[in-house]
Amino acid sequence: MLLVADPTIILVHGAFADASSWSRLYAGLAGDGLRIKAPPNPLRGVTVEDAEYTRCVIEQVEGPVLLVGHSYGGAVITASGVADNVVGVVYVAGMAPDEGEVIVEIQSRFPAAVVGPYIKPSPLPDGGRCGAADVAVLLGPG
Repeated sequence: MLLVADPTIILVHGAFADASSWSRLYAGLAGDGLRIKAPPNPLRGVTVEDAEYTRCVIEQVEGPVLLVGHSYGGAVITASGVADNVVGVVYVAGMAPDEGEVIVEIQSRFPAAVVGPYIKPSPLPDGGRCGAADVAVLLGPG
């Protein structure tokens, strides 16, 4: 087993959350003297935006990186965890798709989420890169 001393831990949050969802874990790990980053996950799409953004964060770290992803963040660390300095990935109730597997395919194996009818894409004001859209949660089914 390869043990790597002192990796920088990058925490990637899931959908319908932000980096503050890691606050208690962040505080505990930082209190133990570990280097931690909890960047925002743009939530614009796994490979086009989110994994690319996370790769940029990884590239700014000198030395080894340990990626931790929760929920949708698991798919993001799977896609971005191929950088040379990534020494491991940890899934906290996270999606861990195989190469070429799509999140929608994974989710289709399970009962639909109750929130499903309330989720509607909302185009970004500038058209977004590659037609990206924010996700809006409506107060009632659309």
